[in-house]
Amino acid sequence: MSKQFTEEEVAKHNQPGDLWIVVDSKVYDLSRFADMHPGGPNVLFVDTIAGKDATQAFFGLHRLEVLERPQYKRLVIGTLHGQKSLIKPPPPGAISSVPYAEASWLVPGFRSPYFTERHRKFQAGVRTFFEEVVKPAAIESEDSGKKIPQEVVDKMAEVNIIAMRLGPGKHLQGRKLLNGLVEPEEFDYFHELIINTELARFGTRGFIDGILAGAVIGLPPVLNFGSPELKARIVPEVFGGKKYIALAITEAFAGSDVSGIQTVAVREGDYWVITGTKKWITNGHFADYFTTLCKTDTGFTVILVERSDSVNTKAIKTSYSPTAGTAFVTFNRARVPVGNTLGQVGNGMKVILSNFNHERWMVTCTALAAQRVVVEECLKWASQRVVFGKPLHAQPVIRAKLAGMISRVEAGQNWLESVTHNMNNMTYAQTSELLAGPIALCKQFVGRCGTEIGNDAAQIFGGRAITVTGMGKVIENFRRTTPFDAILAGAEDVMADLGVRQALKKMPSNARL
Repeated sequence: MSKQFTEEEVAKHNQPGDLWIVVDSKVYDLSRFADMHPGGPNVLFVDTIAGKDATQAFFGLHRLEVLERPQYKRLVIGTLHGQKSLIKPPPPGAISSVPYAEASWLVPGFRSPYFTERHRKFQAGVRTFFEEVVKPAAIESEDSGKKIPQEVVDKMAEVNIIAMRLGPGKHLQGRKLLNGLVEPEEFDYFHELIINTELARFGTRGFIDGILAGAVIGLPPVLNFGSPELKARIVPEVFGGKKYIALAITEAFAGSDVSGIQTVAVREGDYWVITGTKKWITNGHFADYFTTLCKTDTGFTVILVERSDSVNTKAIKTSYSPTAGTAFVTFNRARVPVGNTLGQVGNGMKVILSNFNHERWMVTCTALAAQRVVVEECLKWASQRVVFGKPLHAQPVIRAKLAGMISRVEAGQNWLESVTHNMNNMTYAQTSELLAGPIALCKQFVGRCGTEIGNDAAQIFGGRAITVTGMGKVIENFRRTTPFDAILAGAEDVMADLGVRQALKKMPSNARL
């Protein structure tokens, strides 16, 4: 049983070489640690800390995770008599009790027309899996910039997370999804939304793309347009986590203007000879396959290019973590079998456009989930940070910022769930006709909200919001990387214009004021 101390006993240890403090009922002996304190020993000897209950002071400076580190746990020598620990890290899979930290369908007492009890069980399983298996790798890879560890990929493949990230469809038939938590025939876009949401909860934006986002956008053209022989070879390798794939469309010559690409494929007998470059290719630095849009003499054509000596990749330094594998890809007369052609020759734009709606929806899901994490961080900080003798949220301007952040996230959530519901109840043709505009506008809206939420969060956290580590690290990462959500899968302004143009096409000719 842990030894107990009275407040009077703790108070006697308040000098250099003999220093105790209390944090959340636990008594810490900092006598030897004081000189190693990152902020210097002097900050520990102020009247409100040395020999005192320093809980408020600690959480005004540090995150809970600091206390969970082994080197600090070893400093605990007992507990304060008559007190119990109240601040504990939530167990894996737990739902946050912070208001607006979760979508309303997960909050006790709230109801949803979209999510069932089966969705809730699936969400609990996904969150537990991600927190136990993926989160440690996410944090480590985000910091180191290294590719996602293969053992994590293997575990994801084992429960078919990689396959589920491509949404519902025939590719799930015969697979055991997350140890049987959902049957392949019942898996829908709300299940996939749950996966995307949980991926974005770690405050590691680069890792979101690094955790095989290339497969989500690069494999569907193979599934939908590849020959049976090609699919039989490629799909099991990618779903099994043994090989990686990337979508290679964007070039230095062409971003949102996909038709401006310059990469050329020339037919030579039974081979395509491909020459050109691609830029900003997610997962490209470690990809084994590249779903590549090329110019041919009969128009644009999509070809699956396998890595070889004539395919070179170079990492691109961006404002988010290198773990995403963002790359500049060079095809130096790469010879590719004609059997690797995806779809009809000259019909490549159809192949590429077929997956844009899903990609934009996916980016919107993860962007919105990351914004909700920021809301939770700000609500926690505004409650535990004391300024002018009161919690930070006592300031009306702070409450106004929180109100704006919450409103944006909740508006985006409801729009996204409405779009997702319609994706579940439309054919592919109907989705292309009716949802391309709404998905584009929803993505644009959520992206703009991200910028505003990041700016408000920075004002709430102050200088900590521009510090890579410590209390504001999630805010710093978010503000630095949220522009990716406004650019990837279609730039913000292009999305807005697309949405309006789609609406104008449907304007009735007899509509008058």
